[in-house]
Amino acid sequence: MGKKKNPRRCAENEAMAVNRNMRISPIKLNEVAAMIRGKKVDRALADLTFSRKRIAREVKKTLESAIANAENNHDLDIDNLIVAEAYVGKRLVMKRWKPRARGRVGRILKPFSQLTIVVREVEEAS
Repeated sequence: MGKKKNPRRCAENEAMAVNRNMRISPIKLNEVAAMIRGKKVDRALADLTFSRKRIAREVKKTLESAIANAENNHDLDIDNLIVAEAYVGKRLVMKRWKPRARGRVGRILKPFSQLTIVVREVEEAS
C-alpha cells in the first residue's frame, strides 16, 4: 500500500522552478520578471546576463533551474522553450526600528519575495 503519487502542478509540456525568500521587494523583482516574460529562454538568459539590476543574477539561476527541470525531469527540448510565466509573490517582512527625534521611532521594513518561473515547450512554426 503506498502513498499515491502527487499529480503534476503544470501541463505535460511545461516545467517549473520556484525561488523562495529572495531579499528584495516584490515590486523591484517584478520589473526583472517582466523583462523575460514571453521570451525564448536563450534570449531571456542573455537579457539577464547583461542586466544591470542586482537581482538579475538570482533570477537567472531560477530560470536555469527551470530549464534543467524541463530537460532532465520532463524530457523537453530546450531549443523550443519559452518563458510562459514569471510571477512574483510576497514572503515574510522583517521589521526593524530606527530611533528618531523626540523619542519617536522610524519603522524599517525589509521585504522578501518569491519568484516562480514556468517554461513551456512550443512547436516551431514551419
